[in-house]
Amino acid sequence: MSFQLYKDTSYKISKRITVSYSTSFSWGIKAFAPEYRDPIFAIYSYVRIADEIVDTFHDYDKKELLKKFEEDTWDAIDKGISTNPILQAFQETVNKYSIYPELIKSFLKSMEMDLYSSSYNTNKYDNYIYGSAEVVGLMCLKVFVDGNHKKYKDLENSARMLGAAFQKVNFLRDIKEDINERGRIYLPGVHEVELINNQNKKKLENAIDLEFSAALNGIKKLPIKVKLGVYSAYLYYYMLFRKIKKLDVEELLTSRVRISNFYKLYLLFKSYFEVKVLKTT
Repeated sequence: MSFQLYKDTSYKISKRITVSYSTSFSWGIKAFAPEYRDPIFAIYSYVRIADEIVDTFHDYDKKELLKKFEEDTWDAIDKGISTNPILQAFQETVNKYSIYPELIKSFLKSMEMDLYSSSYNTNKYDNYIYGSAEVVGLMCLKVFVDGNHKKYKDLENSARMLGAAFQKVNFLRDIKEDINERGRIYLPGVHEVELINNQNKKKLENAIDLEFSAALNGIKKLPIKVKLGVYSAYLYYYMLFRKIKKLDVEELLTSRVRISNFYKLYLLFKSYFEVKVLKTT
């Protein structure tokens, strides 16, 4: 047996993590050309594990676990090897595509913020969104442009906006679980459940509308081999967002908005036909 077997198995485990936690993202990734799938699975599974530490490991020392995870991350990246398959696939992706250390640092900082904050003022909220979502879009963008710095800079803002839009839609969709299970409120400037209302919901929705618009402009410029996958994820979240906008905030506080697997499949086919005419304006 060769070392390649371990590397291949590490990516397979990263894929398994992604599929287990997000069918919508998994379908989008499968729409990429084959050479882009493993590194994106590696990025998603890495951020998923960090998120799980702060969100669900309630019976353990989250602070210590996150600290160890961060130490192991840098050790894996520096040495180019890890006995943790998730970190092995991630470090290989980071080193191959020259993902900036600052992006990883910002991500881990936002994960740390979740250990200590149950709500965020506007400035902290913007910093949190950047680290928890926008930098994930930027990590993926490094893979998509395959080292082309000019393309990266051209698409940087759109990638940030797409990550931010996805995260904020998640916040609205998961508002009930975030409050009841995690004790957190992800509406900027809202510190008590009693202050959640349709006005601050609408304010967040206005921001999401602008972010989706900016993100679509960038999607149009993506390499054709990844455009379908990114656009299908965009379309899924945009349709989810449209459903959320129609609901009163009280409905979001009592139930979770979902899109059926059948409709997800429909959106994937819809994306396939629409992406062919998706041109830069």
